[in-house]
Amino acid sequence: MGLGTTVRLSRLFSHPSGNLFGAAVDHFVGYGDVRAGGLADLPGALSKIMTAGPDSVTMLGGSARNLWHSYAGKAALIVQGGMFTVDDRVRELIATPKDAVRHGADALAVAIPVRGETEGSYLRWLTDTVREAAALEVPIVAHIYPRHFDGGAKIVFNPEEIAFAVRCGIETGVDVIKVGYPGDELAFAEIVRSCPTPIVLAGGPKTESFADALAQVEAGIRAGAQGAVVGRNMWGAADVVAAANAYKAVIHDGVSGKEAASAMNGQGG
Repeated sequence: MGLGTTVRLSRLFSHPSGNLFGAAVDHFVGYGDVRAGGLADLPGALSKIMTAGPDSVTMLGGSARNLWHSYAGKAALIVQGGMFTVDDRVRELIATPKDAVRHGADALAVAIPVRGETEGSYLRWLTDTVREAAALEVPIVAHIYPRHFDGGAKIVFNPEEIAFAVRCGIETGVDVIKVGYPGDELAFAEIVRSCPTPIVLAGGPKTESFADALAQVEAGIRAGAQGAVVGRNMWGAADVVAAANAYKAVIHDGVSGKEAASAMNGQGG
């Protein structure tokens, strides 16, 4: 790892806790009705989340070009390069390490699914991107989502598949691996121990309550994850800022998920 990569990674993990609290606004093809939900007003959503002081924000390059000027230097910027739907209806690599550098980003994220007939081409996305990024010293953050196809394509979170996703990240040479919590703290701790690169949690899987989502992050960090990059569970909250502060308390301050959810409810969230 060269100096440039080290410097940029240090910006992602700059909090004294050593953990990353990241916000994701990179859903793109997964939005559904763009008039509904916490991301209906994208400029407003970004303004709200920035009041909570995230360590990083992950967004598409076009969104960054239009929206990030006011926030430059206030958080690390991660440009998202991968775009896919679980059933492969859409699968495109839409940003390169050069694009990340052009936008002043601290890292490039590449989101991919694994398993299925197209797995090899997705893994090629990562290996090609890592190769190009090495010359520019741009860290690659891989968002890796294992799939099953019984009864239709869906993202899965069992320990075996999360372990496989992490191994894909290791063997493609990425700098940070983002995966979902597998629901088993001991199994996840074993996965983290075997990984030579930082693992951060995805905000999913979708939970029955926000308190459950916070409990997942709490358990994941206890197992060794170095933070979380959250989106849907946060944007679906009635009070996005309170939800972000709750995640931040769990990730950075060691507050339990139950305590953070209680404090959030006390704020009217």
